Amino acid sequence: MVSVEGLTKVYKQKGKPEVKALNGISLSIEKGEVVGLLGPNGAGKTTTIKCLCGLIIPTSGKILIDGVDTVKNPQWGMGKISAVLEGNRNIYWRLTPKENLSFFAGMMGISRRKRREYVEELLHIFQLKDKEKSQARYLSRGMQQKLALACSLVKGTEILLLDEPTLGLDVESSYEMRQLIKSLVADAGKTVFLSSHDMKVVEDLCQRVIIINNGKVITDDTVKGLQQLFKVSSYRFNLEGELPVQARYQIKREFGLCKIGRDGANARIDVELKSAERFYDLVEILKRHCCPVRSIDHKEPDFEEIFLKIVRGKK
Repeated sequence: MVSVEGLTKVYKQKGKPEVKALNGISLSIEKGEVVGLLGPNGAGKTTTIKCLCGLIIPTSGKILIDGVDTVKNPQWGMGKISAVLEGNRNIYWRLTPKENLSFFAGMMGISRRKRREYVEELLHIFQLKDKEKSQARYLSRGMQQKLALACSLVKGTEILLLDEPTLGLDVESSYEMRQLIKSLVADAGKTVFLSSHDMKVVEDLCQRVIIINNGKVITDDTVKGLQQLFKVSSYRFNLEGELPVQARYQIKREFGLCKIGRDGANARIDVELKSAERFYDLVEILKRHCCPVRSIDHKEPDFEEIFLKIVRGKK
C-alpha cells in the first residue's frame, strides 16, 4: 500500500553546513498493518511522517501509495492519508469538539445532513459527547488527543499517520488511546504508521517495527522477531539482606553489564548470562560470600533495552 524508496531530505542554510535529516530511507507498509517508527531524538521520525503526508517536500526519493508517486502527485497522497502530528496543532482550541468535527467535515465537502450524522457518530465513538460544547482548550490532554484523532478520521482515508499519539497522556488516557487505535484497525480496516518513544505502546500496538537513526533505517522486523534476536538468559536474583561489597565488586568484574539494586532491606541482581554455565558461576560467588538467595526469576527481553541495543549498534 505504501512504499518509500531512497527518501532523502537535506536542509540548507546560508553560511551553515547542510543538514541531512533523511539519508536514503526505504520502507513499506502493507494494508491493515500497524507499523511502529522508532528512533532517538533527531533520527528523522517526524521528518519522515511529514514527507509522507505532504507537509515536507523531500530532496530526492519516491513515496508510492497504491503505486502512485505522491511526490509528483501530492493531491493523490493528500486524499489517501490522514495525520495526527505531535502536540495540539491538529485542532482549533477555541472551537468545541462538535464545531471542530463539523469544520473539518465541511472542508472535506461532506453535505450538511451527512455531516450532522457523522459528527454525532464520532462524538459517541470517542466518548466526547459530554464535552461537545466545551472549547477544546479546556479539555484534558487525553480528550484533546482523542478529538485530534477523531478529526483525522473525517477524511475517511485508509492510512493514518500518528506522531507520538500518547505523548503526555496519563496511564488511563494512554490505554484508552491504544484501545481506540486497535478498534480502528480491527473494525474500520485502517492502516496505521505511528512514531512513539513509549515502548509499551509499540509492543501493545505494532506487528512490525522500523528503527531509524541518523536518517537511515537500521532495523525492520517484527516485534517478536526482535525479541527473539535479543533473547538471552536474563535472571533476577533476589537475596536475603545486603550484598557484601567484595561480592558486589566480583560480580561486576566477572559479569559486566549487570544491575545491582535494592528491594527494601534486601539486595537484587539483574544479570544477562550468555551461557548456562555462567548461572552456576554466579551462584558459586553468592555461596562463597554467604549470600542467601530468596528467589530467582527468569526475565523476558525488555523491548526498551532491545531498542537501545539496536541504536547503539550492539547487534
